[in-house]
Amino acid sequence: MSVDFKTFVSIAPAVSAAKLPILLRGRHGIGKSQVVYQLAASLGLPVVERRASQMTEGDLVGLPSVEGNRTTFNPPDWFKESCEEPVCLFLDEVDRATLEVRQGIFELTDSRKLNGHHLHPDTVVFAAINGGEHGASYQVNEMDPAELDRWSVWDIEPSVEDWLNWGKDNVDSLIWDFINQNRSHLEHNTEIEPNKRYPSRRSWHRLSDVLTQADMLGAGPNMFNLAQSFVGFEAAVALNDFAQNYDRIVTVEQLLNGERVEALAAMSLNEHCAMIEKLDAEDVMKAALPKESIGNLANYFITLDSEAAMKLWGVISTGAVQDNVVEFHRTNKGIVGSHLAKILGA
Repeated sequence: MSVDFKTFVSIAPAVSAAKLPILLRGRHGIGKSQVVYQLAASLGLPVVERRASQMTEGDLVGLPSVEGNRTTFNPPDWFKESCEEPVCLFLDEVDRATLEVRQGIFELTDSRKLNGHHLHPDTVVFAAINGGEHGASYQVNEMDPAELDRWSVWDIEPSVEDWLNWGKDNVDSLIWDFINQNRSHLEHNTEIEPNKRYPSRRSWHRLSDVLTQADMLGAGPNMFNLAQSFVGFEAAVALNDFAQNYDRIVTVEQLLNGERVEALAAMSLNEHCAMIEKLDAEDVMKAALPKESIGNLANYFITLDSEAAMKLWGVISTGAVQDNVVEFHRTNKGIVGSHLAKILGA
């Protein structure tokens, strides 16, 4: 059974506290590496990352040293660091490693040591692979039951909300709004054709960075061609179409300030629903709002049909600040209650 990142992040610290190694398994580009770095930061640990796929046996166990009649192995720098101080040791692409390297990792995960050198007691171990139920789509080696038995194995299937929550501070608003309103384009979940470019969570992040740096965040051939190189033809076409109408998009800040009322009135049901989802994603109702902002929300609320209005009501009524809800009901002589009664009576 797969879990999303929110579930994984809530449980993984208990596993790492027990000094048990954790293996993340899932499709490429979903953010497995990023969540390891996030967890390491929450634990106050630096990350020591190595790609097992690029290791030789010597890179893992170190080089031999002869002293008299005794041969010892000098640990490589990354493992020595993991033994001398607390770190988050992250081994990526383990299922692309050679059999010899994987056998060495077997000892590491089984006894927290390699060739007599023990990990620091507070070092935690993570790994990531593309295998599991998605393994057939990748050129990876199968891990046998004895290997997997040494790990706490997590099959990761992140939700769209995982990416949207992360993306608020990491991608441009054009990309964020596009994915929020066109969620099927976030990533390709069905069978993969060889040599065809598909969108992924990682490729959208990279595209956003390049578009921002190149100042190409606007519909046109340049953005389309650049987007196509990162996320494929179909997603690039959809993004370019979206960008052509992006000036119709109203921001949360503009909504709360009572701005662009005509643009709000011209929006479709899907656009209203996307606006409300954006309100929810930005946690607007977790803080006390000025009366003027609540009044603007109320004025917006009474323009909505039943589906969008009830969606907005759900976001407002479940907010953390009860005073917002009370003021929302009171504003403009109870227009909210009247609209609610009209909807519920319909």
